[in-house]
Amino acid sequence: MTAKLLKVLTGINRTAAPSSGSTVLVHDLYAAMPEVHTTFLGRSPVDQAWKTAFDQLIILSTTKRPHGPDFDTYVDVLTREVSALIDQTQPDAIHAQHLGFALSVAFTRAAGTIPIIAIAHGSDVMAAERSTRDCEFLIEVAAGSAAIVAPTHALADRIDCLTGRRFTERLTVIPWGIPLRNARAHDRPRLGAGPLSLVHAGRLDANKATLTAVEAIAVAAQPHRLTIIGSGPEEEALRERTRSLGIQDRVVFMPFMPRQELWQRLPHFDAFVFTTSGSEAFGLVVIEAQAHGLPVVHSNVAGMTATLGKAGTPFTAGDPTSLASALDQLARDVHGRAALIRAGMDNSSQYDIVRTARELTDVTTKTVSAGLT
Repeated sequence: MTAKLLKVLTGINRTAAPSSGSTVLVHDLYAAMPEVHTTFLGRSPVDQAWKTAFDQLIILSTTKRPHGPDFDTYVDVLTREVSALIDQTQPDAIHAQHLGFALSVAFTRAAGTIPIIAIAHGSDVMAAERSTRDCEFLIEVAAGSAAIVAPTHALADRIDCLTGRRFTERLTVIPWGIPLRNARAHDRPRLGAGPLSLVHAGRLDANKATLTAVEAIAVAAQPHRLTIIGSGPEEEALRERTRSLGIQDRVVFMPFMPRQELWQRLPHFDAFVFTTSGSEAFGLVVIEAQAHGLPVVHSNVAGMTATLGKAGTPFTAGDPTSLASALDQLARDVHGRAALIRAGMDNSSQYDIVRTARELTDVTTKTVSAGLT
């Protein structure tokens, strides 16, 4: 007798495409859940290749509104749309991505007796730490959830603090992962001392602090080269700073690229630079880099320590001189760099998306079963 598929309703209130870390993660996650029938709510336009991870993809019709005088009305209208979709899809459980964001609030208000597993991604927690209104929304979603999933203990503790430690027993840590079976550390050229070919990949915003990497190139003792892959609001300022420092010949900008293309390029660099200065939920991109044989030089923020342990080289967040010193040392110490590559590959091996999917499925199944008793 064939077991009944677990029906899950989820979504992210963004373009249904690999446009951010969370959208890339959910694609990998639900593609690794063959025992779950997933209905995903998103926005147009839809990336047809990306949508194949889901059994059904529904485009939200409620016009999206930013925070402001119309936001509460927008959430009310979105809640009515989500309520109708819940009636239509009849899920066993709801995965509310991004605690406190509009869609997770709508899920919470429309769910009725359907259990909610809230899933934190980091940007939601940072928003709640900056804004009282966002914090109120996060608390509402946490209160309406049967379980709250975070990728690290550090992020779980921040959620616990924001919610006044009222929902501690609902918090569970499930580390994120990547499809390791597709990662390949290509044959690398012989390691040698000298300037490094560096890569930074991610959204170019203030929290990612890519400026630290640009300025480190200018003050480093060796003429390292940096390739910046990504797009975002800080891009023009970064380009201007590169010009003002006179290092245009050593800093290259490339737009956001699909994972397959990024993964093909990663093994051709000498090291990965991660510069987030504020906070980081998990930092999946550093795991991707390690899985492809790159040593990682990272800012010493809490999220990175939890993800990397000792399998990375830390520098003082936001300090170009500290980063430059770490890069120069990495370039000189060939044996240390080789050891870091091995440690990084060992570290990345524990972050398989198959494990993430299995653990989230287990939490969902137990939550649904508990609601039926």
